[in-house]
Amino acid sequence: MSEVKLAAETRTEFGKGAARRIRRDSKVPGVLYGHGSDPLHLTLPGHELLLALRTPNVLISLDIDGKGNELAIPKSVQRDPIKGFLEHVDLLLVKRGEKVNVEIPIQTEGELAPGGNLLEHVLNALPVEAEATHIPEAVTVSVEGLTSGASVLAKDIKLPSGVSLAVEDDAVVLQVLSAQAEEPTEEAAEGAEAAEA
Repeated sequence: MSEVKLAAETRTEFGKGAARRIRRDSKVPGVLYGHGSDPLHLTLPGHELLLALRTPNVLISLDIDGKGNELAIPKSVQRDPIKGFLEHVDLLLVKRGEKVNVEIPIQTEGELAPGGNLLEHVLNALPVEAEATHIPEAVTVSVEGLTSGASVLAKDIKLPSGVSLAVEDDAVVLQVLSAQAEEPTEEAAEGAEAAEA
């Protein structure tokens, strides 16, 4: 689990105009909340934040002017739908040793059984509970030799020590589908012949 240090400034200006001015200075408006404290409005360095957010569930150590250091994880990130730049970020305040609910990416390894089968990700990320400072970056699931109709359940995934599922044990995470087209029914075949005639 990587920890990234970012310098943050508290902000007192709000609204669209203030947010535009912040983004014009290559910074990102954000809010830090959690633990029953009042939300703290921040200005964060845009480029450094963008690099940090490339790691899922990154732990961010915020050096907040006049308020000391706080640990946070990203909870919600808003991007411009066309240009993709960061518009706003919500950060959740966490403490070392505290358990948090997050979703971690699912990676697969291995080859499906021959036969042109398709692997469907029913869940793209696995909901888990983990210590805030030890959130795994991803879980890896072997799909080696799986055949059509096979599925991988949440309980089948090996989790690192200290990490537990935050979803039902029997939730389907991955399933293997047959890629072959179904044989047309007799009625459909007769209809096609009639159309050709």
